[in-house]
Amino acid sequence: MRSSFFGNLEAQHAPPGFALQNTKMLRVTLPEVLARQGSMVAFQGQMSFDYEGSGGMGKLFKKVMTGEGLPLMRVRGQGQLYLAQNADDIHLFYLENEGLTVNGRNLLAFEPQLGWDINRVQGAGVAAGGLFNTTINGTGWVAVTAHGTPVMLDAGQAPTFADGQSAVCWSAGLNVGVNRTFKAGALIGRGSGEAMQLAFQGHGFVLVQASEGPPVPTAA
Repeated sequence: MRSSFFGNLEAQHAPPGFALQNTKMLRVTLPEVLARQGSMVAFQGQMSFDYEGSGGMGKLFKKVMTGEGLPLMRVRGQGQLYLAQNADDIHLFYLENEGLTVNGRNLLAFEPQLGWDINRVQGAGVAAGGLFNTTINGTGWVAVTAHGTPVMLDAGQAPTFADGQSAVCWSAGLNVGVNRTFKAGALIGRGSGEAMQLAFQGHGFVLVQASEGPPVPTAA
């Protein structure tokens, strides 16, 4: 896997397709890309924008039941496409026949030859919102967003935990479960009731953003 986090993604030697125009804007050279709906801010050339379905009944059922995943658009044509999301920082990963698991709200774009599916975190029920994530596999570019400067943690060095809304993405080979804190006076992160964090084990990385996402509306 290549990424600026690993120091192996030099612009002059990077595979074609994805490049950062700046820290908050992605430049994609078409012929084709899958991107988050509404993320287009500009383009030069001739392009068509089409709604992308769930990719089959299995994925559709998972999206309906879990709320995970994101509305995708498929962009085809020739030219340069510029993508952004709420002025969040953008980070690139180039997969080389491997997998990356991404929090749906942080997934910006990926190349169409990559496979993807929705997976449930072990130990998290359907009611545990935010604990269903999208796993992407194959060879090609993936762009993710992060609110604030993220930190990359090596899960192989020590037991690693992250708020479910703060974890941006992680190595698909990690074992991921749920760590619960039942003390009402010791809630960690955002929640109502028991505190719940993702627990990571194995050899791989976890990218954590400096935010838990947009504020949760207060119940009337």
